[in-house]
Amino acid sequence: MFFQIIIFTENINMFRLKLPTDPRWANIAEDNLEEILTDHAWCEQKAATNAIGLITMVPEHTEMVTELLAIAQEELDHFNQVHEIIKKRGGVLGRTRKDDYVNDLVKFIVKGGDRKDLLVDKMLFAAMIEARSCERFKVLTDNIKDEELKTFYNDLMISEANHYTTFIGFAREIGDPEKVNQRWEEWLEYEAQIIRSYGNKETIHG
Repeated sequence: MFFQIIIFTENINMFRLKLPTDPRWANIAEDNLEEILTDHAWCEQKAATNAIGLITMVPEHTEMVTELLAIAQEELDHFNQVHEIIKKRGGVLGRTRKDDYVNDLVKFIVKGGDRKDLLVDKMLFAAMIEARSCERFKVLTDNIKDEELKTFYNDLMISEANHYTTFIGFAREIGDPEKVNQRWEEWLEYEAQIIRSYGNKETIHG
């Protein structure tokens, strides 16, 4: 596992995100860990819900359903882990937070047209969220002083990277791989435009 983590952290650019997070965002997050933890918990819940939603769209793909179920369960486990950290620190979960970044990504999902194109975009949408979340976890790992959270977010990086790879793979399985790769480039360009408005709030995507 230690070797795997080294290889992964050296290849954080595997996501090819065009605009990295300013490390100073970690300082904003660490100034209000209670808020970042609550926001993170709800991000995990939403990720589980999204995976379940995808299952309803691909019931004929048995292997995908199996993997999506595993992702949903893992995201719920992460939700539980964050909640346990919150409780351990004497906090409460708090109400769900609006995620403006994710809402901006939703706007780029193809509207109308072929069902296959919609499925591809739904998978790429999920992959993009996992990619940016993983990158943010790396920033937290490298920059915050809280040793417990350093370890926690370092461990989560591996999981999020695996989810990213899975969603990209699903998109290529559903659609023409070359067209999917072209569409992913479009997603990367779009994400680079909207992420410029973020990085100044104590939320995972803020």
